[in-house]
Amino acid sequence: MARSLTLQRSIVPLHQRKDYIKRLPERRDYYARANCRFSVFEEVGLPGAFIEFAEAADPATLAAAHSAAPGAMGEAARIYQEVEIK
Repeated sequence: MARSLTLQRSIVPLHQRKDYIKRLPERRDYYARANCRFSVFEEVGLPGAFIEFAEAADPATLAAAHSAAPGAMGEAARIYQEVEIK
């Protein structure tokens, strides 16, 4: 089954990092209700440098989820489709 993915890179100022992390469960739960997976990674050597991933089974599900998501993803229009490797 092919998958669709979006990513958003962001730099969160250190004084806002705690609030950013505090809001992540709400966003994760939203995407779960929209049949998507949501995960966030922080760069090991640069606190506040985050990459957010949202993934769904198809582009339409992912686009619909982004349209009403809390905390907009700036690159949400760029949906990547998994490439089958044979």
